[in-house]
This record gives sequence, structure tokens and C-alpha cells, in this order.
Amino acid sequence: MRNRINTKLLWLGLALASVGGTASAQDYVFGWNPRSGDVWVDTSLNDINRYGSRYRDPFTDEMVRYYGAPRDLVTDLLVRQRWAPGDVYYACALAQIIGRPCRYVVDEWNRDHGQGWGAVAKRLGIKPGSAEFHRLKKGFVPSYDRWGRDIVLDAQLRRDYPNHGKAKGQGNASHGDHGQGNGGQHGKPDKGRGPGEAGGNGKGKNKGNGGNGKGHGKH
Repeated sequence: MRNRINTKLLWLGLALASVGGTASAQDYVFGWNPRSGDVWVDTSLNDINRYGSRYRDPFTDEMVRYYGAPRDLVTDLLVRQRWAPGDVYYACALAQIIGRPCRYVVDEWNRDHGQGWGAVAKRLGIKPGSAEFHRLKKGFVPSYDRWGRDIVLDAQLRRDYPNHGKAKGQGNASHGDHGQGNGGQHGKPDKGRGPGEAGGNGKGKNKGNGGNGKGHGKH
């Protein structure tokens, strides 16, 4: 009888361990329902949740280096306040577009997030379909490139990046026309321009670190 109980406990422990690797909506302080007003943005933010939960260091490095967010703020949001990585990314991306610190948009979201990111963005002067909103969407692409993560572009972004993802064998295969990436050196983004700066397609200085430079992109 004791052996049977121990076996059941062992299987229960293994089952719990198998589902504990990825955060779910109920793990986040605000749940997860971005409502940006754009299906492509919502889908991409959901994918950023998966990436940021699994690879916190390169995600944090991106927020600090390319979006100007203080490292202690990003860490506090992810760890202590239990923000979704997608919410952290979008807050800092919005802040960059309007020329305010990331903490300013964080405070706006904390104060009134009931109607989603679309309503918050409108209050900040960024409406879906506007030129500013398009700049916001374009900024996703170089972030994904620096992470070595595949991204599916919508029709409008395909016009902006007609050659994206077509170049093979140069550092990160996902970099396309954004310069050569840093391969598997996670947390050390290339030195191209940050998101929102002329399409973010500056030339990176680091070549791929062997292989196809895919890094964490497949997870």
C-alpha cells in the first residue's frame, strides 16, 4: 500500500513539473487580454509572453538597451509585480513612440487598464491605423530579429520589409534585411538601430556565432 501511494505521489510530482515551465494568463497580475485594437499586435504580444517567460535575460536586455527602460523597473515588473512580458514590451514600446519614459506608460496602465491597450494608446495620442501606430508595429520586427525569433508579418509590414526572412546563411536567418545578428549570443543584441528608428534596420556589428544563428527563436 505504501509503495502504491509513493508511486502516485511521484507521478503527481512529474505531472506538475511538466506543466510548470510556461506562465499562463492566471499567473499574471492583470491576467492576459491585451485588446490593442490590432489582431496582429495581440498575437505578437502573446508570443512575446512565451519568449519573455522562457528567456527573461535577453528579453530584459532588449527593453533596457533598445527601449531605454531601467533594468530594475523591468525586473520589478516581471518578478515582483508579475506583469506579463507582452505588457512590459508594449508599455515601453508605446513610451518610445510618444517620447516619454517607460515608467510613465507603466503608471498609466496600472491606473486604468480595464479597456485594454487600445484605449490606453488612444489616451496617449496613438490611434490604430495612424502613422504612430504603424511605427509601433514596425518596432516589433527588429526586436524579433535581435532575439533570433521568427515573426510572421501582416500585409502592411510585408510592404515595409519585402525581403525580411529571405536572406539565408548570414548570422541569424531571420534577420533578412536588418543586418547580421549575433547568432546564439543571447542577451547581447547587435548594434543596429533601435525599434522605431527608420525601420530599425541598422547594420549589426556581430556576425552569427556559428550554425544558423537561430538562438531561442524556435521556442
